[in-house]
Amino acid sequence: MPGENVVEIRGLVKTYGALRAVDGIDLTVQRGEVFSFLGPNGAGKTTTVEILEGLREPTEGTVRVLGLDPRTDSARLIRRTGVIPQDFRFFDKITPREAIEFYAGLFGHPKDPDTLLHQVALEEKAQDRYENLSGGQKQKLGLALALVNDPEVIFLDEPTTGLDPQARRAIWEVVRSLRARGTTVFLTTHYLEEAQVLSDRVAIIQHGRLIALGTPESIIQRYGRPEVLQLEGPPALAEYLRRSLSLPVRTEGNQVEVEISRKEDVLTVLTAVQASGIPWERVSTTRDTLEDVFIRLVGRMEDGEGGTGPGTLPGVEGP
Repeated sequence: MPGENVVEIRGLVKTYGALRAVDGIDLTVQRGEVFSFLGPNGAGKTTTVEILEGLREPTEGTVRVLGLDPRTDSARLIRRTGVIPQDFRFFDKITPREAIEFYAGLFGHPKDPDTLLHQVALEEKAQDRYENLSGGQKQKLGLALALVNDPEVIFLDEPTTGLDPQARRAIWEVVRSLRARGTTVFLTTHYLEEAQVLSDRVAIIQHGRLIALGTPESIIQRYGRPEVLQLEGPPALAEYLRRSLSLPVRTEGNQVEVEISRKEDVLTVLTAVQASGIPWERVSTTRDTLEDVFIRLVGRMEDGEGGTGPGTLPGVEGP
């Protein structure tokens, strides 16, 4: 059902001696959404995901996936979830069709290989050996195997790492098709563009703590810098705009930048530019991306501005 929480994490802590790899995380993931879990290396992403998958036990807190405890209900959970690990590998001599038949037998879940190969756009390689597949095709096969049991939740760990742009976008289409079918996708990725394009919501973790949670757009609006209108022109143009406008103006080389907060500001700036009589060219607008915000937030934590407790940056949404 839409709005149903299929992943619930409350007060999650995982320690290794004195190291708190996960430090008090609270969040939920709803059925049918693409949820991206982001953070730099060593932030606690993999530990958290492995706890959700039942591969590690938490030190403190509770975790539920589809209402089940991954520690005690792993056998039931395996049949309802799918997992594709980073750097997926399989037997060199097996073909995609054989691999799907093999997995279907393990799950006791009859599955038409051709239907699944079509779902991940791998039909033409059905009879090719795994060792002869490209990197993107191998990842597609990993996705197909993760879908053999018709999972309600699928965990994708860096599914497009090392792939060329065309192969990466092919994986994106598969993720979109899963979302359209109502499958919940829990995604970890280092490609922030990927998270911004695919995700309904994202969580950013650093030093085991949740530092931002929400839709990509809400996070960009909350932590990003104002939108900027850019023109190429001489310093005299910047000086004229500073005198004529009540908007912040800055220069970098021959580029003039004016901060705008409303769409009406664009017309105001261009009217002033035209009235100046000063030559200019190439006008455009730009705004922060999720990657820009991610770098800024993680940098603030590294600089010690994030406080000492979980979720201490201002504006972190609730789970």
